Amino acid sequence: MSSPISPEAIYHLAQLARIELTSEEKNRLLADLQKILGHFEELQKLDLSGVEPLTGGTLQKNVFREDGERTCTNSGKGRESFPSKHNGYLKVPPVFPTEGGSASGGEE
Repeated sequence: MSSPISPEAIYHLAQLARIELTSEEKNRLLADLQKILGHFEELQKLDLSGVEPLTGGTLQKNVFREDGERTCTNSGKGRESFPSKHNGYLKVPPVFPTEGGSASGGEE
């Protein structure tokens, strides 16, 4: 079986990935990649002329609703019990410190 993967290709790929491989790792990787490509060569020999392409595993179609303005139906639920509000918004404690750091715009 002639393979497009050569020891030189493994070396080149290792350089691109900036990884160091021992000679044992290179040989093992070369053998693994040749086996993988061998499986693809086998698949290419199959006659698929009568096989319809599979696009998602189901015949169901997505149903879209009309895009338009809607009224929020759950506004107010849970808002009554929220501890702090400001101008109609729920007020939460700050996540980042207010002094220093990039969140406050201060310089470090």
